[in-house]
Amino acid sequence: MECSNFMKGVGTKLASHGFAVFGIDYEGHGRSMGARCYIKRFDNIVQDCSSHFKSICAQEEYKGKRRFLYGESMGGAVALLTHKKDPTFWHGALLVAPMCKINEKVKPHPIVISVLTTVEDVIPKWKIVPAKDVIDSAFKDPIKREEVRGNKLIYQQKPRLKTALEMLRTSMKLEESLNEITLPFFVLHGEADIVTDPEVSRALYKRAGSSDKKIKLYPGMWHALTAGEPDENIDAVFRDIIEWLDERAGDGGPHAVNLAGQVSPPVDDPMVKTMKPVKRPLNVRLCGLRNGRRTAT
Repeated sequence: MECSNFMKGVGTKLASHGFAVFGIDYEGHGRSMGARCYIKRFDNIVQDCSSHFKSICAQEEYKGKRRFLYGESMGGAVALLTHKKDPTFWHGALLVAPMCKINEKVKPHPIVISVLTTVEDVIPKWKIVPAKDVIDSAFKDPIKREEVRGNKLIYQQKPRLKTALEMLRTSMKLEESLNEITLPFFVLHGEADIVTDPEVSRALYKRAGSSDKKIKLYPGMWHALTAGEPDENIDAVFRDIIEWLDERAGDGGPHAVNLAGQVSPPVDDPMVKTMKPVKRPLNVRLCGLRNGRRTAT
């Protein structure tokens, strides 16, 4: 269901506070080409995001700016894996209900998973994975829930077989390697979330190797903290997000030291400049920019 169109509200709010915000539609998601919501390899998504966002950071107007990752749900997993590809490049990450583990309440029975695994290479694109309605489970506000249902760019059918298994494996892999997370981060999670498990966000906070880490659990809130709650709840979440960013977004030089005590590589690193264009067709969206003082990606 991930697409930049759905995330436009988040980008607009961040841009209104002086952050340059960039998004990307994963292959097969939103307006990007490819089979709808088909993920052959989760690492393809991570590589696309890493290459695209690094190419933006290498642009003259953003050199020397601090660089932050932002991810919700599956995007949280993408953000963490993007960090792991280059642990010293990013200055921090905002992780909203990150997919570090699929909640047992929405995950298929282990026997079903075992059966599906045996045929994933035979019928990878089939929409046969039994799953509860994520929109019903994620969006508390009924009006916002129906608005999401009316968004034609959001995938609302059963998960494709390969996609579901890739997401499951990715979440399991992340859960097993939380100690390898070293960048500064702020993880936000609704305590009543039944899509991704808030207990794993607690585990991320406890086990991550980061020296600068923060967690906030919101009693009674569901999965879609920034789009599915009553307005007053959403406003409270964004106040916390902006406060965390403002404390860490002071301008830094090309070799700015991030808050984990690691030296970040210069954004004009030859490895960044010479990256080959991504071959997979993608739709890139600039959500907003004001003043260009600070960069949040």
